[in-house]
Amino acid sequence: MAKKIKLTRPELKRQRDALARFERYLPMLKLKQQQLQLTIRQVTLAWRKATAALDQAKQAFDPYRIVLKDTAGVNVRELSAPAEVRTDTDNIAGVNIPIFVSVDFPTATYSLFATPPWVDRALADMRKITACRVECDILRRQRDLLQAELTKMIQRVNLFEKVKIPEAREAIRLIRIRLGDEMTAAVGRAKIAKAKLTSTEHVSEDSTGTTEPTAQEATP
Repeated sequence: MAKKIKLTRPELKRQRDALARFERYLPMLKLKQQQLQLTIRQVTLAWRKATAALDQAKQAFDPYRIVLKDTAGVNVRELSAPAEVRTDTDNIAGVNIPIFVSVDFPTATYSLFATPPWVDRALADMRKITACRVECDILRRQRDLLQAELTKMIQRVNLFEKVKIPEAREAIRLIRIRLGDEMTAAVGRAKIAKAKLTSTEHVSEDSTGTTEPTAQEATP
């Protein structure tokens, strides 16, 4: 084992307590890992949908690209830049992630009569591109945060499952063997000591015991 352990009864209790703790935590870690994996799949699906919506918005805007210079002084790109991005926060499996809410744009003030009729539509399409891009970015941040937490969770699961629990079980096995050997040796020593004591008592009785001659044996 990587760390040398004491082959004693207190250490046996400590290893048993550690094993019980590891085996109690492991299912919770695995559950959190599964929850993170499920959430990442959901976020990835949402990101793909948002990306598809972004591509569609770009395609819808493409016809206006060649006429962007002819907007009668209306800065479509500036008006389609976000003035504020509204987000919320949610907690998924202990991870705080941003949630996309909406995008606020600057107020568009221009003359409807002095600008080409397509400006309104081009501005709406470009703002949609911006909103889709912001949503994609936030979903990507969600996925990155969740993926980082999942990586740590997988490392913890592997640590408990492949290192800590096997080490504790092996330590318990080694300590039990040592304590069993010590008990066997103690029993053997006790039997030897008892045998020696019994033998000593027998020898003492034989050396001190005498028999009185009978009357017939005493008569010449």
